[in-house]
Amino acid sequence: MPCPVLCGRSACWAGEGEGGPGALPQPWGPPSPVRPHPSLGHPIPSNGSLWSLPRSYIYQKRWVKLDADYLRYFDSEKDAYSKRFIPVSSISRVTSIGDQKFEVITNNRNFVFRAESDADRNEWIRTLQQIAEERKSKALERTLMSPTTSGAADPADKSGFLELRGFKHKLFVAVAGDKVFLYKNAEDYRLGIGITYIEMNVGNVKEVDRRGFDLTTPYRIFSFSADSDQEKEEWVEAMQQSIAEALSNSEVAERIWVVESNRFCADCGSPKPDWASINLCVVICKRCAGEHRGLGPGITKVRSLKMDRKVWTEELIEALCAAVTTSDLAETQALLFCGAAVTCATGDPQCPTPLALAEKSGQRLQMEFLLHNKNSETPRLEVGTSEEKPYSVPLPSVTHNGFLYKTPSMAKPVGERKGQEEFSRRWCTLQDGVLSYYENDRNAVPNGEIKVEEIVCLVNNPPNAHGIESTFEIYIESERLYLFGLESPDSAREWLKSIAKSFVHPRAEELLALDFERIGRLHYKGGLNLERAKEGWFALAGSTLHVCFEDSERQEPLQLRKLQELSIQGDNEVLVLVERRRTLYIQGERKLDFLGWVHAIQKAAGSAGDTLSEQQLTESDVPLLVDRCIDYITQCGLTSEGIYRKSGQNSKTTSLLEMLRRDARSVRLKEGEHQVDDVANTLKRFFRDLGDGLFTRQWGQDWLRATALEDEEAKISEYRRLLGTLPTVNRATLKALINHLFRVQRFSGENQMNTHNLAIVFGPTLFQTDGKDYKAGRVVEDLISHYVKIFNVNDQEMKKQQDEIMAIMKMREAASSGTQQAGDFICTVYLEEKKTEAEQHVKIPATMTAEELTFEILDRRKIVMKEKDYWSCFEVNEREEAERPLHYSEKVLPILHCLGTESYLVVKKQMSMENMLIYLASRVGDCKHGMMKFREERNLLGLGLSTGFHDRYFILNHTCLRLYKEVRSHKPEKEWPVRNLKVYLGMKKKLRPPTCWGFTVFYENEKHEKQQWYLCCDTQADLREWFATFLHVQVGSGHGTEHAVFQELGCGGMLG
Repeated sequence: MPCPVLCGRSACWAGEGEGGPGALPQPWGPPSPVRPHPSLGHPIPSNGSLWSLPRSYIYQKRWVKLDADYLRYFDSEKDAYSKRFIPVSSISRVTSIGDQKFEVITNNRNFVFRAESDADRNEWIRTLQQIAEERKSKALERTLMSPTTSGAADPADKSGFLELRGFKHKLFVAVAGDKVFLYKNAEDYRLGIGITYIEMNVGNVKEVDRRGFDLTTPYRIFSFSADSDQEKEEWVEAMQQSIAEALSNSEVAERIWVVESNRFCADCGSPKPDWASINLCVVICKRCAGEHRGLGPGITKVRSLKMDRKVWTEELIEALCAAVTTSDLAETQALLFCGAAVTCATGDPQCPTPLALAEKSGQRLQMEFLLHNKNSETPRLEVGTSEEKPYSVPLPSVTHNGFLYKTPSMAKPVGERKGQEEFSRRWCTLQDGVLSYYENDRNAVPNGEIKVEEIVCLVNNPPNAHGIESTFEIYIESERLYLFGLESPDSAREWLKSIAKSFVHPRAEELLALDFERIGRLHYKGGLNLERAKEGWFALAGSTLHVCFEDSERQEPLQLRKLQELSIQGDNEVLVLVERRRTLYIQGERKLDFLGWVHAIQKAAGSAGDTLSEQQLTESDVPLLVDRCIDYITQCGLTSEGIYRKSGQNSKTTSLLEMLRRDARSVRLKEGEHQVDDVANTLKRFFRDLGDGLFTRQWGQDWLRATALEDEEAKISEYRRLLGTLPTVNRATLKALINHLFRVQRFSGENQMNTHNLAIVFGPTLFQTDGKDYKAGRVVEDLISHYVKIFNVNDQEMKKQQDEIMAIMKMREAASSGTQQAGDFICTVYLEEKKTEAEQHVKIPATMTAEELTFEILDRRKIVMKEKDYWSCFEVNEREEAERPLHYSEKVLPILHCLGTESYLVVKKQMSMENMLIYLASRVGDCKHGMMKFREERNLLGLGLSTGFHDRYFILNHTCLRLYKEVRSHKPEKEWPVRNLKVYLGMKKKLRPPTCWGFTVFYENEKHEKQQWYLCCDTQADLREWFATFLHVQVGSGHGTEHAVFQELGCGGMLG
């Protein structure tokens, strides 16, 4: 029997035989958190280092983790997936055997451990013995590895052999509950000792080929292969069900399991049943739920405790928890089973049914029980009051009345136009929280009622959507839709205002001031907490979705046309909206109103017309269509001869323009699939067909008249004035286009399109003329020639543009010499650290920024950012042993062409960001000064390195960094402009820095002369403060608050 050696600051342990061919090759992953055992008053000493003795009889150091369910060991503490795990439930006893050793005896094998001290050993023995005793006393609560052992959490939903890439032999795989377990063989599965398990709340399954499929997690991709097509489909279905269970809400189940008798299936006794018969008031396991379903809904109505969240009202939860002790319900149940009808007549005209009697008596549990035993589904909230709802507070009392046209209520969306003959005129009153409709204004008994607390959505339809001029829709919780109408738009607005005020939560009253098309409540996940769905209030007005989040006092607008992504996940159950710094998941708890929200949001997020402001936009207010075309031509067509002068194929141009106008967000222009001339022609046609034009009809003639000014400075001044008169989107679009044409003419030697030639093409296009007026071309030529002055382009922007142009020229030179294929800008970027399994090969367009690259990498690995996560793209210099986070707007391509062979890009978290934010928020003034240790590297005349580090006094401000010999010095020894500095965290160890908190600084002047030097701080806090100030003075101008600046340094956190 092997004897693992236990070591480390906390007790650490391993099991026998974890090495060999069955061990899982490890990628990087986050360490699991320490979890206290539920029955103990203190945390388990749950991790540490271990020397284990595998079958090779050579000790190997392992990192070991113990939680309430499993003992697992890993190659290192950074690994996400173990090499072996042992269920804690299999531990029978723990004994001391001397010399800091102790023996853990399980049902199958014995394990010997050695701690660093007797005290550690005794602590481990005490803790493990307590766990073993707890398990013995509650044997039925033990988690079992399989139906035949005491190790697994659930019986396997699917098990069998699969091939896994990286293993010579097939592995035995079991899907159980919300986890997938991997075993070396079927014997290990029977014993309960496995390789690792995968928590499916972070998993995603995708079919790869005929027999293969991938299980993707943020830490590793598991590539499986089954024996047949049918087997593969069964495995994929089982894993998808496991993901659904992992993502389900266990709040209801946990509350029901509080009662001890509810912790076991009423039929077979299995632990932790997660299904229930809602009319029999019993909890059952998944397998017994299948048997119940076979009996039919007339006998037993089966619901999931985890997934059917909307079924479980507060009353029903209380009923289930009290089922074994409440005699009244048992008596009611017995009467029903004896044949009593739920809808039988009582003979009392005031309370004609047992349900009405229960309501009058205030017996809420009885009412819930009777409702769920009706033959047909009944809206469970009809008998409720606003006080029962967790979201509800006293709503304002609103009164309104008048005649409305109404159609019969519907259970499906309004699919076609309703004619006037389909509406009936009804007298309607809104009073005391009830919207009632009567046959006429003389009737005392209403035909029907809608309680405002049941309203979940109110929709204002476009004029003449139906046979009545103004119509609106009301959606209620029981999946019913009511359509009302009026011939008077003013009267319809009054009704909308009154109904909205009556049901919208007071904290969302800001939304009532909007000219909304749709308003209501939905469940969502977002911000820093994705564990629990929250309820928010939403209002759609134009292309803006206004949201009042549960934990926010003010409404927040989402510009739908600026979304980076809009998609539907699951079975049309989750709408995903991705902004630049936030992802919002809107959940479809009710199908009817959710479908309406999805269609309305999709429509609002698309292009709505032919003017610039109605297009899908980038963050910088440039139409996405324009941005897509410019980006593609910059990447693939700058050197194309006759670019913009040659015409593409008319049919392809028309088709491409239609696709981009319909939804530019979903279109990806790819080299080989799209021709440069087709894309160029698409861009020109877009501007020519643009409603109101780029320069607008109001100001277009003023632009043309400005060409008559003879004085160049006066002309430039007039152009700048006219630029300020343009709408925001027109101004941003014009700058983006002229910036692009400025680049194009820089390659005129190859593409034959100088400034004059471009002006001839774009003048008539942008001014939408016939080409006979030379003034249009003159305006465009002036804008390109005086681009820097007219658009106020600073030196930093020009330098970035120069770098991009140089990078493109280098790439084209490499392509023409045959060393690289034209347009093939592909680089390797790493996630977290440089190793093979962390590689991502990314195609880099000329306009891709560091932020876009960061999003691309995180999206590929399906990484969800959590609280206080600040992800950035870093440039790492291995030779200098230093790294720097790229500013979010830095273009990646120029950086790639400046990287040496010992440098690379990596996307990872900014671990010090939170502390830097706190410092910037609390500091006074924009300067930073203090003592640092300084060392300069001299490369001139072969002088080599200067000797040692010396104390120097530094002052850093927005313009320069000054070095003084000492604090009292008046004249600086050296001075460097901040814009010419590149600051890297870290420095070479061979320099023997006096502290470990240093950074490396590179300086390059206008003559391209380079210097390099090193700075050391006394503390880590000093290093953070200096580095934060460097970044702020270099990129912080014009960004407002320091917090906003640092949110933009990298990808940033997933902010709510």
